[in-house]
Amino acid sequence: MNNDEITNLLTIVLIIMIVILFILAIIFVILKVKTSNSNKKKEQKIETSEMPKKNDTINYNKQSIFSFMEFDKIEDNMIVRKNGNKFLMVIECQGVNYDLMSGLEKNSVEQGFLQFLNTLRYPIQIYVQTRTVNLESALINYKDRVREIKDRLAKKQMEYARKEGLGYNKEEIDKSKLEVTRERNLYEYGIDIINSTERMSLNKNILRKHYYVIIDYVPEDINTNNYAKEEISNMAFSELYTKAQSVISALGVCGVNGKILDSNELAELLYIAYNRDESEIYDLEKAINAEYDELYLTAPDVLDKRIKELNRRIEEEARVRANEAIIEVMDDRENAKKVREKEAEMDELINQMAQFIIEENEQLVGADIAEEAKEKVRKTKTRRKKEVKNEEE
Repeated sequence: MNNDEITNLLTIVLIIMIVILFILAIIFVILKVKTSNSNKKKEQKIETSEMPKKNDTINYNKQSIFSFMEFDKIEDNMIVRKNGNKFLMVIECQGVNYDLMSGLEKNSVEQGFLQFLNTLRYPIQIYVQTRTVNLESALINYKDRVREIKDRLAKKQMEYARKEGLGYNKEEIDKSKLEVTRERNLYEYGIDIINSTERMSLNKNILRKHYYVIIDYVPEDINTNNYAKEEISNMAFSELYTKAQSVISALGVCGVNGKILDSNELAELLYIAYNRDESEIYDLEKAINAEYDELYLTAPDVLDKRIKELNRRIEEEARVRANEAIIEVMDDRENAKKVREKEAEMDELINQMAQFIIEENEQLVGADIAEEAKEKVRKTKTRRKKEVKNEEE
């Protein structure tokens, strides 16, 4: 075979091989597509079989919740994490207004903070939490205090009325009146505070930043198998408490005061962190009082609850009505007393003017007649005083 025939033969073989490869590629693609479709169908069947039916119930265990919350519990002013393998203690710090300080004060703060950083021998975390100022608890405390002041005012007024009615001496009556005036001023001041605080509480844009320093302790250096969980917790508390006190002392050089959060304050910190929107409406204390952490609640009897509420309203309204009646009587007595005093002063002025007129006309009427007229004016003054005294008695 010459060269042309060999070339033609190789060309034909090459073409045949290319065709075979192309056919094999097509077969491979078809098999791949079929395999992927079958896998998808199997996955869909598995997912359909794993999906709960309408009548099935989904069970949530505590482990899944704790895994989501990233902490196990709060114990001995510490946050316990990772099944007791990590402990956290939180220090709340009071901020300083750095911008309003003088140059020397700023330098002192910077030097103190630099010293604080140089003395650190363990890692810390700085956490800032922004909260909406909630004045509801302050309003409740103010109203309770004002209610106590109002009760004291009613008692002081009753005591003052009793002393005035029994004819105590002027010193005792003035002392009792001074106490009534003091309690009344304090009551009015408390009402003004409540009104201004209620106006402030309407503004929901009042924000306050809270600064925290977080210290952790991981018992890796000790063999935990040789200690019980309670012993490990005690060692963690001792270690964290020592570190926290050193941090508080170091920050005190900068003028920053700090304190260790107790268990309730740690619960409030975490509650606000995980329920930022709800915490503006339902704070932790209100949530605990409402027993949000209970699985079920048992309500009291409706009639008993209504009777209790009626008794409370009767007592409050009776106290208010009694106080109002006492205040009205006291005001009436004060007004009557002022009128009598004014009348007595008027008679005194009239008598003085009458005597002055008699003295001016003494030369016209004669000295004897003038002296007799003055004596008559004085007797009229004495008789008027006796009438006023009888009216007061």
